Amino acid sequence: MPASDSPLRIVMAQLGSVSDKRANYEKAAAAVERSATRYQAQMVVFPEIFMSYFPVGTPIETIVEDAETLEGPFTAQLRELASRFRTWLVFGMKEKLPNRSDRVYNTVVVVSDDGEVAGVYRKTHLYDAFGFRESDSIEPGPVLFDPIDTPFGKLGVFVCYELRFPEIARYQALRGADIIVVPSGWVRGPMKEFHWTNLVTTRALENTLYVVACNQASDFYTGQSLIVDPMGVQLVTGPESEALIPCEIDLGRIASVRKTLPSHRHRRTELYT
Repeated sequence: MPASDSPLRIVMAQLGSVSDKRANYEKAAAAVERSATRYQAQMVVFPEIFMSYFPVGTPIETIVEDAETLEGPFTAQLRELASRFRTWLVFGMKEKLPNRSDRVYNTVVVVSDDGEVAGVYRKTHLYDAFGFRESDSIEPGPVLFDPIDTPFGKLGVFVCYELRFPEIARYQALRGADIIVVPSGWVRGPMKEFHWTNLVTTRALENTLYVVACNQASDFYTGQSLIVDPMGVQLVTGPESEALIPCEIDLGRIASVRKTLPSHRHRRTELYT
């Protein structure tokens, strides 16, 4: 499906989540209602693992017990919100693995505006860096996300730390992605805000597409969500605190940028290993 000629209205719900899934759902419901009524959002994007956040050191038994399947209540509630407000939703969750008590998936769910699950991605590259070990509780997903058709063009997905791997964004760009959504929980630390902004911008510019990077906001995460266009222009940036961040994006700009900057056609794949 080609990119739409009409602007796409996106809201990034830059929110912090807690261990109480009910509290997170109520925050999501308020965000979706406001995004739909005030900003006429066609898509609302939530951060990585928004369903429930547990601090480093939480026993794996607690995390596994809290996790849900895709048929569980949290996804069902978000599907109902999408249908009720006629908006696409993208959100992160901890997904239960069948017959496993030592790991869960870090999963992103894409829900269409009729409440159907349109896509699922399980994070493949885990955050074992800067002194953290995501792999202590997360099972890596087996495959990258193939972009899905939507009424506003092809949508790609990857997660947070995966911004550091250009191959992931390029994989989706080569499969026709117009927009890549990056739900994130970018942890605070020296140089991390610099890395965040530059990596999001670079992934958009090198692939001449839109990147929508929605981050958690808390004492642990940096916030500062942003949307970058195909020429590397930062269209909106969020604060360090919780916020709803609306943006209209012109999908027709992808073609105009690629006419001026046709780097996607200049690749010499015979030289690459």
